[in-house]
Amino acid sequence: MEIICNGEKKEATVGMSVEEFIISLKLDPETVVVEFNEALVGRDEYPGKMLEPGCRLEIIRFVGGG
Repeated sequence: MEIICNGEKKEATVGMSVEEFIISLKLDPETVVVEFNEALVGRDEYPGKMLEPGCRLEIIRFVGGG
C-alpha cells in the first residue's frame, strides 16, 4: 500500500504498525517523533498504531552533536 512519509510516497505492508515502519527505515523508534495524519503519536502508541492506505506520516529524528 502507498503512504506519504515526510512528503514522499512510500510503500508499506498492509497491517504494518508505525513502529514496524520506523524500523523498516532503519531508524530507532526511541529517537523519533511521529505525526500521524496531523496528530502527534506517543511512543507507547507506535506498536498499536496501524498504517492505512494514503495516511500521512511526518517523522522527525533527533540528532545530537556538537
